[in-house]
Amino acid sequence: MIKLPSISDKRGQWRLWSSAALKILVATIVPLLCSCEKELDFEYHYEPPKTVIEGTLDQHGARVSLTLTTPMDEPVDRTRLTDATVTVEDLTAGTVRSLLPDADGYFTDATPGEPGHSYRLKVLRDGVTYTSDCLMKAPTEILEMKFRWVKMPYDHVAALRISLADIPGEESYYWVRLLRNGKGYQWMFINDKGMEDGTVKGATFTTRMDADEEDEKNRLVDGDVVTAIVTPVSLEMIDYLVALGNDSNGPAMFSGGFCLGYFLAAPVCEESVVFHPAEIEVEE
Repeated sequence: MIKLPSISDKRGQWRLWSSAALKILVATIVPLLCSCEKELDFEYHYEPPKTVIEGTLDQHGARVSLTLTTPMDEPVDRTRLTDATVTVEDLTAGTVRSLLPDADGYFTDATPGEPGHSYRLKVLRDGVTYTSDCLMKAPTEILEMKFRWVKMPYDHVAALRISLADIPGEESYYWVRLLRNGKGYQWMFINDKGMEDGTVKGATFTTRMDADEEDEKNRLVDGDVVTAIVTPVSLEMIDYLVALGNDSNGPAMFSGGFCLGYFLAAPVCEESVVFHPAEIEVEE
C-alpha cells in the first residue's frame, strides 16, 4: 500500500519529488563513477496497517466501523475491530454517549442527532486516541425524482433528475448516493450556487435506451429500483470524497493519532423510483 501525496500541497509535492529524484540520480551515478555496486531496497509495496474509522450520526443514531488497511499483496480484510472505546459527545448539549459493538462489529447507539448541534467522535484503541468534530446540518427533502430520455448522438440516455428543498440562509452542499436494487450504483454532488427559488436541482446520466449496448456498470432494466440517499455535507467532506474517488489523499478528518476515514454528522433522506423505460418521457 502506497500513501499518495496530498492533493492540497502541489508545490510541496514537487519539492519532495525533486529531492527524491536528485537522491536517486546521485545514488545511481556515483557507484558507476567509482566502479562499485550497491543494492537499493525500496519496500514501497508495504506499509504497516493503519486504523480506518468510518462514523456516521443521523436522525436514527450513530454507527461507527473500525478496520485496518490491508497490504497491497494480501486479500482485503474487512474484519471490524471491537477492541476499542468509542464515544460520541454532543458539544452543544454537553452530553456523552458510549457506543457498543453489535453482532456485525459496528459500534452503535440509537440516540438521534440534533441539527444545529456540534458532535465529537472519539475512539481510543491501543493507547491511541482519535477525534473528529462535525456540525450537524439541517435536513433537506427530496421534492422530485424522475427519469427523462435525453437524445445523444449515439442513443437516448435516461437522465435521472433530482430536486431538493434547499437549506435556507447558508451555502449548502449535498451528497447524493444512488443505489440500484439496494447496491451501490453512482454518487454525485449538488450545491445551491445560482439557485434562487429554494430548490436545488441535479442530474446524472444512467443507462442507454438500447440496454444491450450499455455496460453493466450503468445498465438499468425494466423493474430496477433506484434509490437516492441525500445527505447535506460540508465542503471539506466533499473534498475528502472527491480525493477518495481519485485514489488520492484528502483533508485529514481526525486529530490525535494518525488514521484514515471520516466522521459525518448529518440527517439523511431517501426516495426510490422504479425504472420503467416505456413510461419515461422523451426530451427532444
